[in-house]
Amino acid sequence: MRIHRTLVAVAALLAVGALSAAELSAQDLHPSRRPSPMGLARTHVGDAYIHVVYSRPYKRNRDNIFGTEESGALVPWGKLWRLGANESTELAVDKDVTVAGHKLPAGIYSVYATPGEKEWTLHFNSELGLSGPGMRRNPETGRMENVYDPANNVVDATVPVGKVAEGKGEGDDNEVDQFTISFEDQEGGGTHMVLRWITTEVRVPIAAAM
Repeated sequence: MRIHRTLVAVAALLAVGALSAAELSAQDLHPSRRPSPMGLARTHVGDAYIHVVYSRPYKRNRDNIFGTEESGALVPWGKLWRLGANESTELAVDKDVTVAGHKLPAGIYSVYATPGEKEWTLHFNSELGLSGPGMRRNPETGRMENVYDPANNVVDATVPVGKVAEGKGEGDDNEVDQFTISFEDQEGGGTHMVLRWITTEVRVPIAAAM
């Protein structure tokens, strides 16, 4: 029964990926109503369909996004980040793939990151329905509690940090004002899940599982 429920859940979340950009924009996601609107990225990797749903914060005149905790950075190095805003980012894939060489079985995952100065670690966690950095409301107390458990990480993938390439940013400063997750398919197969915000770029290679 658990396997059946998981497959039903995967099918339901993958159905979200069938929405067109126009259908998404018709929802109440305008920045004036939701400060960090919802985003969707999707692609195929071999026979696997994969998509990610996340919230997209803006820079909003904040000059210290990624950096040390001592400096007051919005997203401190070494601290768990929800990879966006609002609800935790979720990724769904209908067939097994590899993420930076680690096998990720078909399913739905909350995705977090532990940013660092030179490399980031992406965490694909089996616990769903979370907000913030692994938080969930306790129905008895009504309070938000941290329920994130690293033991539920199915994959921890560490990848290097780079800079936003020329032409990928906005304006003369080449910055990405709004956090963006996209897929960039690679010659010869596979894709990169690309994370960009301000001048930081992180590329996570994803390939079909053999």
